[in-house]
Amino acid sequence: MSPLGLAWRSLRRQPARAVLGIAGVVAVGALLFDMLMLSRGLFLSFRDLLEHVGYDVRVTATEAIPGTGPVVRDASGLAASLRELPEIDEVVPLRFGNAWALGADDLELAVTLTGSGSSARRTWSIVEGENLPRSASDDPAAPAPLVINRILAERLDAAAGSAVELQVDSDGFTALPPLTFRVAGIAEFSFAAGGQPWAATTLPAFSRLRGEVEPDTADLLLVASAPGVESRYTVAAIRARHPGLNAFSNAELVGRFQDENFAYFRHISVVLTSVTLFFAFILVTTLLTVSVNQRFGEIAGLRAIGFARRRVALDLLCESALLVGAGGALSLPVGAAVARVLDGILRGMPGLPERLHFFVFEPWSVVEHVVLLSLTGVLAAAYPVWLAARLPIAATLRDEVVG
Repeated sequence: MSPLGLAWRSLRRQPARAVLGIAGVVAVGALLFDMLMLSRGLFLSFRDLLEHVGYDVRVTATEAIPGTGPVVRDASGLAASLRELPEIDEVVPLRFGNAWALGADDLELAVTLTGSGSSARRTWSIVEGENLPRSASDDPAAPAPLVINRILAERLDAAAGSAVELQVDSDGFTALPPLTFRVAGIAEFSFAAGGQPWAATTLPAFSRLRGEVEPDTADLLLVASAPGVESRYTVAAIRARHPGLNAFSNAELVGRFQDENFAYFRHISVVLTSVTLFFAFILVTTLLTVSVNQRFGEIAGLRAIGFARRRVALDLLCESALLVGAGGALSLPVGAAVARVLDGILRGMPGLPERLHFFVFEPWSVVEHVVLLSLTGVLAAAYPVWLAARLPIAATLRDEVVG
């Protein structure tokens, strides 16, 4: 009989122990799979989110987070200058801020507001109505165009063509007068958080709403490289023409977040992965050791009729492989289901974009899962194999007969 067949018969003779072992491996394997997806989940999700938007280079005045540091002055002139570079296909100045949407019955809703130049069509997708005009005209007599998300549309009972009033606080004591906007369309915003009202308008209207004396400014310039041009060459061209600006690619931004903002989840994943593998090692080692102790007489008999130590060790390795293999295979769908639940809970935190995920599946996670569980199974079988290999044949058979 083959080693695998003998190991299978050994597990079938004690189904309770086999089921307990497989169930334990399923539990620790599912947790291991979740931790592997968590270790790179935010990194992969954030990278995919940036790539989905379509702009591969960003330009700011300093290294401060856009909206919290100095603004880029003469944004329209700078955008025109950057568009002259052969490495660049599109440039969009953006402003970020907050406003109050005024509805019926004195309803006030906090809204995240974006001011966009040249219509940043890639940062949102229109699902109803029209987009902002590509060329932003500043006509104070006409309502400025506004694009809103469904959350804001439902709360204000607004649709394409409706009038919406927005107002901002100039400081902690006084308020600027509200400004009337015309809803051009309803859109899905890539960076919008779940349940958060979001809107976008033109840069002139954004500045007029905030009462700014220097309207031609931007917190951030989104840059799309020309087809076939790598972002690093675009960054180099921007830095060469405007050395005083801070230009960085998506890869640099993701790397910065990976080292600073996402490091916590990576460290948590490493710690929990280590603990999970330790428990898997203890579980399989204990089950195999108990199995060997219960089968001393059988192992001694097999050795007496000619089974070599290597054959006995191979039998135990196959038994470990069956336990870990069956449990590991079942742990993948279980871990995926648990990750979906946990991801939904974590994504419920306020301020996180809806497209951002904490647990992200990638084929490499399955490879790591298989490799780590396989190594754990081999190491877990080491002590039981050592017990079986050093078993004294004659003394063990005599004890079995006398006992």
